[in-house]
This record gives sequence, C-alpha cells and structure tokens, in this order.
Amino acid sequence: MFVVLTNDDGIFAPGLRVLYRELLRAGHRVRVVAPLEERSASGHALTVHHPLRIRQVEEEGFSGIAVSGTPVDCVKLGLSRLVDQKPDLLVSGMNAGSNVGPDILYSGTLSAASEGAFMGCSALAVSHNSRKASMSELEDYARFAVEMIPRIPWAGLRPYRVISLNLPDCPLSECRGVRCCPQSGAKWNDSYDERRDPWGHPYWWMEGVVPPDQVLPGTDKYELEQGWAILTPVQFELTDEPALALLREHLGLGS
Repeated sequence: MFVVLTNDDGIFAPGLRVLYRELLRAGHRVRVVAPLEERSASGHALTVHHPLRIRQVEEEGFSGIAVSGTPVDCVKLGLSRLVDQKPDLLVSGMNAGSNVGPDILYSGTLSAASEGAFMGCSALAVSHNSRKASMSELEDYARFAVEMIPRIPWAGLRPYRVISLNLPDCPLSECRGVRCCPQSGAKWNDSYDERRDPWGHPYWWMEGVVPPDQVLPGTDKYELEQGWAILTPVQFELTDEPALALLREHLGLGS
C-alpha cells in the first residue's frame, strides 16, 4: 500500500517515527507530511492568513516533509500538491495521549485523518493512552497498529469515515485484546488556574478532569482504561436528524 503519514505532535515526535519504521517494515511505501512543530488540540484549524512553508527533513532511516501549519494543512497541501498520487491509506499518529469521547472534537490527530477521509482516502487515526511511554512500548504498539491495517474492512466502510484506534497505557503483553466501542459521552470539567508572571501580570493555565461516574462501561474511554485496544468508527456528519424532524414538525415546514 501507498501510505501518507501525518500527525499533530510534529514531524520529530517519537510516535510518528515508530509508525514510519513499522509501516516500512511491513512493506508499505510511505510519504510523511507532518507539522514542523507540535500542533496538539488544533482540531480542524486551517492556516488562511499566513503562507505555508515546507522543509525537507532527511535523517538516517527517515525522510519526510515538514509543513509550517496545522495537521489539516498538512493533509490538504500534501494530497493536493506534495504527494505524487492518491494514497491507499492516510494514517495520522501515533498520538501521545488518547483521543476518546468528545476529545475528537479538539484532536488534531482525528482532524487530520478526517480531512484525508474528506479527500477520498481510507483513514486511520492512532493514539496511545500515555505521554510517557518508553520507546520499546511505542515500537510494540506501532507494530500492533500496522498489523491491524489489513484486518479492517476498508472497502465496506461508507465514504468519509475514520477508524480511530486507541491503544492502552500498559505493555503490549498486558493488552487484553481489541474491542469495538462507541464514543464515551463523558465531558471534561474544565478549570483555569490563575498564575502570575515575573512582572506580576496574570495568566491562566487550563486544567480539567473527566468525572469517573460519567464514563460508562462499553464506551471507548472506559474500555481503554481497562487495558483494551479500542476501535471506533467515526463520522463527521453532524446533523441531528431527530431534531431536524422536530423542527420541521414544530414549525410546520416540509422537507
């Protein structure tokens, strides 16, 4: 397969590098187009007020294009101008940290994958539920993720779908297997810690917690925390069909 690989943690992130190596080891042809710097939680943001610049990154055992923009910029520019053919698969990741429940609304990882899906590619987002994993653990899970690719029935998916793979925070030998789960509806309770800079000016640092009682068994966040690798098919058609029908009925409007 011809795979385009991107992420939101930046082209120098360990998670991207291990996926790159494992994709090559599995016999895939890989082209990397990724942000020059970390762009986590950038969602589906686009760069529209500044030019995009690229930089070729060549290192021993690695080749890629770094883009001075967001993950979605990387996919749009990459597939439009920087890649010589349409990929068989767009892979985004491996993200440092999970992307479950409402997190996908903020996630640059999922947004990059969804942009690939919008542009007609099969798309896989890969996230690992740790920001402090060892390199050997990342390598094991990168191999696990790459081995999942041929097991997914890509041809049977409806257009503009993303498969989100979340990997647990434990050694691969302790992973309990794979489960297919819906998103959790648990929401962050955000707070902002007010601090002072050396000149006495205030600034704020976002903090937050997901209340455990909101995380229901059978959902992606719950089962991920139990040590399962989670597959969630994601769509970005946001129309609330029951609410649409209610509005039409209430306002006496036809379809």
